[in-house]
Amino acid sequence: MKLYITPGSPYARMARIVVLEKGLQNRVEVVVAQTRRADSPYYRINPSGRVPYLVRDDGVGLEESALICDYLDRLDGKPAFDLPPGEPGWEARRLEGLARSLLDGLAVWGREIVRPKNEQSPTIIGHETERTRRMIGLWEAQIAHPLMQGALNMPQLTLAVALGLEARNPDLDWRTGHPKLVQWFSRIAARPSFTATAPPGA
Repeated sequence: MKLYITPGSPYARMARIVVLEKGLQNRVEVVVAQTRRADSPYYRINPSGRVPYLVRDDGVGLEESALICDYLDRLDGKPAFDLPPGEPGWEARRLEGLARSLLDGLAVWGREIVRPKNEQSPTIIGHETERTRRMIGLWEAQIAHPLMQGALNMPQLTLAVALGLEARNPDLDWRTGHPKLVQWFSRIAARPSFTATAPPGA
């Protein structure tokens, strides 16, 4: 299988982390795709040009990070990131949704600040800055939830990848005034799968 990624994509990083956590390095080849280039050969592989994109052994391609992470997790028949049954499963979905909301907003903010200065939208940047401020405050209160502790799961993975975008956005300061998040993140960020996939700096 081939997993197409870009080094700075948080969504691709999620899939790369699952590959490492599940020990799939010998089954999944990670390929750096050339995106945002008019003549990129990658567009013949994935017409949308997005990452991550997983080409299975049968040649079928899968797009969208949640789908790819779930597929990779189940390859060995022993899913480690599966939802718990019953009410805890709904709680896990709720928390993952909150983490995804933060991640999506930060991704929009990040794409905006890499545009040329004269093409950047102060309105978009301001909107995503405020969304992030609110969501970080919410997560400082939610981080003690039992599902955000213990074995790594998708809510934890998603939130940690979102917070890790501080490496690519010099204006993203989620640490000040949020000691619980700082302590939580330091534990997750020390995992080999996270250090090996750390995003490049801005």
